[in-house]
Amino acid sequence: MTQEEFVRQVQANQGILQKICRLYGQTQPDREDLFQEIVVQLWRALPKFQGQSKFSTWMYRVALNTAISDFRKKRRALHVSGTEVTSLEIRSELSEVSKEERLDILYVAISRLPEIETAIVMLYLENKSYDEMEDILGISANNLRVKMNRIKEKLRQLTKNISHGT
Repeated sequence: MTQEEFVRQVQANQGILQKICRLYGQTQPDREDLFQEIVVQLWRALPKFQGQSKFSTWMYRVALNTAISDFRKKRRALHVSGTEVTSLEIRSELSEVSKEERLDILYVAISRLPEIETAIVMLYLENKSYDEMEDILGISANNLRVKMNRIKEKLRQLTKNISHGT
């Protein structure tokens, strides 16, 4: 694959990368850094791409591995100060939650899941079949179905807790 073809493929599948970055990056600069890191890792791994799967499937695999590795590195380096100030947002039970706010709550909830569960949710939201998820993640389709049911229940509880400020 030439450099031009690579750039075309990455641009055509950029939505995949944006979603992964949104799920694994906490701030906009983190997301931008992660995006760049994923593109670099894709370029480095390109000689190993043999076309046995779709480019987008291979790209998912490389991007998720990069994001999860980056997430683990940052989590190990995280230092929490005892004097950290937390701001609380108090919301009326009657206030209408906009679609954007619900989406933000969902992303916060997803970010609180373990890395592999985050990857499963992201692929599910991308309408990937369980067979495609199996190819990307290396987890059997039956196991993915069981995990997805458990994840859905976790997300229901997390979104409920987040929207109620707990």
